[in-house]
Amino acid sequence: MSQADPATPTPLVRAALAARCPRCEGGPLFDGWVKFAPRCRACGLDLEAFNVGDGPAAFLILIVGAIVTALALMVQLGAHPPFWVHILLWVPLTTGLGIVCLRVSKAALLILEYRNKAREGRLKQPETGA
Repeated sequence: MSQADPATPTPLVRAALAARCPRCEGGPLFDGWVKFAPRCRACGLDLEAFNVGDGPAAFLILIVGAIVTALALMVQLGAHPPFWVHILLWVPLTTGLGIVCLRVSKAALLILEYRNKAREGRLKQPETGA
């Protein structure tokens, strides 16, 4: 959310593509391609407190795998290329899509965790009464 107008957050897709801090929208979320920065450089938000886990990767394996498989089948049935053409086409495409989509999906999940105030589950403390 921007500090100027906290009532209207940036739409999720735009925010995830920008990969900026969910609180100030100033600092970058990532230190590398898919590794989160420990803190926002602009406002100091602790990004290590959020746990996106393996959810983005698991969904991407299914989604990117289905897309690439469908495309490979269409190319095979339409043009009947040799096997090496499939290797040259689909290995780089799968790798590229995986990295780009993983970055966007991890950013989206972290932004959603921040906006919904999601935290790790905790057991309710038993009430003590005499």
